[in-house]
Parts: sequence; structure tokens; C-alpha cells
Amino acid sequence: MNRFRLRRALAAVAAALAVGVGGVLAAAGPAAAEEAAPVSWSVTPSDASGPDGRFSVEHEIDPGASVDDFLAVRNLGAEEVTFALSAADGFYNDNGRFDMLPSGEQSVGAGTWISLPESVTVAPAGTVVVPFTVTVPDNAEPGDHAAGIAASVMSTSSGDGAAVGVESRVGFRVMTQVTGELEPVFSVQHVVADYRTSWNPLHPGDIAVSFDVVNEGNVRLSVGGTVDIAGRQVAFPADAERQQDILPGEHHTFTADLDGVWPLFGFAGEIVVSPTVTTVGGDTAEVAPASTSIFVWAVPWSQLLVLIGLALIIVALVWRRGRSKRRFDMLLAQAREAGRQDSAAGGLEATS
Repeated sequence: MNRFRLRRALAAVAAALAVGVGGVLAAAGPAAAEEAAPVSWSVTPSDASGPDGRFSVEHEIDPGASVDDFLAVRNLGAEEVTFALSAADGFYNDNGRFDMLPSGEQSVGAGTWISLPESVTVAPAGTVVVPFTVTVPDNAEPGDHAAGIAASVMSTSSGDGAAVGVESRVGFRVMTQVTGELEPVFSVQHVVADYRTSWNPLHPGDIAVSFDVVNEGNVRLSVGGTVDIAGRQVAFPADAERQQDILPGEHHTFTADLDGVWPLFGFAGEIVVSPTVTTVGGDTAEVAPASTSIFVWAVPWSQLLVLIGLALIIVALVWRRGRSKRRFDMLLAQAREAGRQDSAAGGLEATS
């Protein structure tokens, strides 16, 4: 278990989240479904009188207790529409965006804790406030439990002569933190570090690092950190991006790319993960950072091939020069021998 120390800070306003076609939570603004008359609507948290400026719902609730809340459905179209209302378990998808289970999948967690009407009818340009209740089971485990609430309409899409029903959903996130001891625990797994060689010997290569951060505790973690290798440091997520939330029992894959790294046979480095926790009351908790060592081979294959090629050329030149010298010496020896033979023959003729 990672030990952490609390520090007081103003909780950041939760990002606007809504459910789009197929259930992906996107911007909590108007959505449209293709029908005879276009339908557009918005769904936001609310109080009894109307939207209250929240973009998501967060409650701290004791096991066995319940909390009443409200949502507002606004019809932005020109006709009266009946919207189906639903709640389902929430999760973060591979893209790091909050999502909720599609209608065809059975919820087993916090999505089953939410009670609300099955539908609501909203007049053109009208807004209807709908009550809902979050009831925590007596045996619920302490920590964060995610769900989503959505308002949806069905439309018909025809293709290849067949009509297909399409559900369009808009909604928001509901995060319930069950009271008890919060245990922020995480691990770094499936670390892969790879050096991508440039086959142009005059250009450096790249280092790509990927790894999973697994939330093994019972509280949502906002994860960020750095990758230090080859004398360089890269932040994840990027400096311009917000930290990635990871729910208990889930994981997220992070990647870091370092460009322009000359191959020096190998580099040692480390991954430093620095999560934080934000409670429902607005407190933030820093979890003790954890580091993981990494090593990547960076063999300069293209440069070695050039050196080998140059060495072969030099060896060929030296061998050829040696061969030429040996041939020259042989011809010179033959010439000298021919000269001696000519001299000997001339002496014999003079004696005669």
C-alpha cells in the first residue's frame, strides 16, 4: 500500500461528460438523433428548480444510506419528445474517456444503486427536472464506484433494405464514494521499451516506451508522471493534457516517445508514476510516487553497417595494393633473371 499525505486544495471542477451514440460519454451539450424531425437535447445535474452548474454528480455516502438528487432534461427541438432514462455502471475506455455500459449489458455495480423514472416527456424548448436516488448497499466496499445516467431516444437507420434501430444517449457521470478507509494502491506492469533505428546513418533513431498503470486500490487515481531515459525527460500525459483518471480495478496504457536519440548500444532509465486522489469533499491526496527501472538496447546497426562497409573497402584496397606489389616484384625478378641470362649468353659467344 502506498502511504500518502493529505493537503487541502480546491477540487477542480469535473469535466463535462455526456453519453453519445453507442454510450460514449462526450460533451454534455446538445445531441441529435436522425428521425422524421431532428431531436436534440441536453442532460445535466440539477437541483429541484433546474440545472445548477454541475457537470457530474459526486456523493460521499455511508453503506446502507441513500442520497436524493436531481437531473434536468432539456428538449432543444421543435416537437415534444419522450426520452428513456437509464443508469449503468461506468468505466474509462481505452481512449481515457468516461463511458457507461450500453443498454444491452447488465450492470452489477454502482449502476444498480441508482433509482429513477423509466422515461420523461419534455415539451418543445422545455426543461423537466427529474429526481433520482443513489442507495448504497449495506455490504458495499469503501472507495469510489462509478456509474452514468443517460437520456436516450431511438431512431431508425436503413441500409441495404434493412431498418436498424440506433440508440442515441446523452448523460453525465455519477461517482459515489462509499465511506471508509481509502486505499490508493497501484502498480506498473507490462513495461516495453524499444529503440527504433533509423536506417539512415546520418539520422538518429527514436525510443518508444509503453506501460500499464493498474489501480489496485479502492479509490480513483489521477495519474501522471515522467519517463527519464537517454538524458531526456518526457511527461505523461503531455504537459498540455490533464492527468488520466483510473478507477479501482482498471488500468490505463501510457506511452512516451523520445525523438532524435543517437544509438549508444543501450540506455538505462526509469518511469516515475505520481498519482493524486481527490475526495468528494474537495481534499486532494498525494500518493507516494513509485519508480520502475527500464533498459533499452540501442545498437547502431546502420552506423555499424557503414563502418563494416568502409572496413571491407579498406581491406580490399590493401589486398589489391599488396597483390599489385607482389606482381610488380615478380615481374621485376623475372626481368632481372632474364637480364642475367642474356649477360651469360653474351659472355659465352665472346669466348668462342
